[in-house]
Amino acid sequence: MDEVPGSVGTSASFALRLGQAIFSSASLLFMSLGVEFYSYTAFCYLVTIMGLVIPWSFTLAMVDGYSVLVKCPLRQPGILLIIVVGDWVLSILTLAAACSTASVVDVLLHANGPYCPPKFCSRYKISAAMAFMSWFLSLASSLFNLWLLPSL
Repeated sequence: MDEVPGSVGTSASFALRLGQAIFSSASLLFMSLGVEFYSYTAFCYLVTIMGLVIPWSFTLAMVDGYSVLVKCPLRQPGILLIIVVGDWVLSILTLAAACSTASVVDVLLHANGPYCPPKFCSRYKISAAMAFMSWFLSLASSLFNLWLLPSL
């Protein structure tokens, strides 16, 4: 069977998962640096979703790293299906969190004068950008794994 680059157990998947964990951690870090994030539901939602994405991505990065080291890719259909469904769910939730955070930041900046100090708003913008990057990598890895699923 041909190996799909980016599917579970490959070095490309390891890089995608590591990128997801890094961007999610950065998003969470920049959001948490602003002590006012709990005042807005969208910001709390982003923190919650990034708290779910970080362990998911890091755990799968460890699985990918182990699979690359022992040169034995993970090809069980049941496990791959769980990974594909988990990726899709977290990808959709990450996109929703990133979009809601970006829209709230935009409203705070443009509604009859700024409602948040520029220092906090810039952190919130960076956090939303990192969430979008995490979503992009999550979408890529879920599509690669979905591509592999019918061939099993």
